[in-house]
Amino acid sequence: MTRPTSGLAVTALALGLAVAAGPAATAAPGAPTSTPLAAAPAPAARSLGEPLVIAHRGASGYRPEHTLAAYELAVTQGADVIEPDLTMTRDRVLVARHEPEIGGTTDVVTHPEFADRRTTKQVDGTAVTGWFVEDFTLAELKTLRAEERLPLLRPGSARYDGRFEVPTFEEVLDLRARLTRQSGRTIGVIPEIKHSTFLHRAGLDPEAALVRAVTRHGLNTRKAPLWTQSFEWTPLVDLREQHGYRAQLVFLATSGGPYDLRAAGTSRTYADMLRPESLVELARTVDVIGAEKGLVIPRRADGTLGEPTSLVADAHAAGLAVTPWTFRAENQFLPVDYRVGTDPAAHGRLADEVIAYLRTGVDGVFCDQPDLCVEARDHVLAEEGEGARAAG
Repeated sequence: MTRPTSGLAVTALALGLAVAAGPAATAAPGAPTSTPLAAAPAPAARSLGEPLVIAHRGASGYRPEHTLAAYELAVTQGADVIEPDLTMTRDRVLVARHEPEIGGTTDVVTHPEFADRRTTKQVDGTAVTGWFVEDFTLAELKTLRAEERLPLLRPGSARYDGRFEVPTFEEVLDLRARLTRQSGRTIGVIPEIKHSTFLHRAGLDPEAALVRAVTRHGLNTRKAPLWTQSFEWTPLVDLREQHGYRAQLVFLATSGGPYDLRAAGTSRTYADMLRPESLVELARTVDVIGAEKGLVIPRRADGTLGEPTSLVADAHAAGLAVTPWTFRAENQFLPVDYRVGTDPAAHGRLADEVIAYLRTGVDGVFCDQPDLCVEARDHVLAEEGEGARAAG
């Protein structure tokens, strides 16, 4: 099934073509093309309030990702927002999994009754072999149990393998409401629609299902604590134009370019779309740029943390917030100068890395260990308070 191209999606494609007339990027592939922060204009006011701590797949540094237990722990640790990645079952139910392929995040390999479901599919132009959510009904998927994706790096989380089901999006929304009541804080939710083009080609419509779900839960309003995100551009446009979505939208960006635009014959890159003139156009549809953190502060050739780009200032000037990802405590994921010891699984100085990013003015951070990011935010807010008192 091929999804019809909406009017706004055509506008988005035109935006990509217009950007092609701009100056060619000279940075290495995937590197930020913005100018240094020192040369950028002063940022506009943040649109999200104080920086949000976003629980990336839940407290995924401590529990198997995308489980109700991971989301609940994240809120206990002080996270403001929980993030479920969404894909769909054969009977059209949205569920929380990082990818359509579930061989690495569930115990499906131990279920002989599903051995014949193992197959190879093209996901965004790449051959992927395994078991796919859209080949299972919800009832079948509920017989599986979640497993830690990185057991060698996170043995503590792996001890919880086999305990938790794959949750539906409805169950995540129910949990969000309960955690809001229990915590006395408004807990947000930031679902990501995964591989929308792939799902539409399988005859599924995740955008329509998402809008139905958030509307039932009273979240389809402009001021709701709801942000929907995608690495593809067309799903975000379609949510607004075709499905009556009213809450906030997040355009995710990394190296390369959106698959939906490439599939439509428009080979625009994320770097093209993050140029200052393009950000103004994006702001007509979306509210936030969810940038891979290297687009905010790249690393130097030796692996140490470098200097900020102008992305935060450029986005703020266009009226967009910026929420970089992903902050992880293990040495393997940290800049060289923030590591402690040589064990890749040992925790380094994550809080200090997050502090460096918060000082650039980002509006939120995606964290696998939310407690450490809350610690970093508290430090920066105290620092800003002391500075304001000194200035007064």
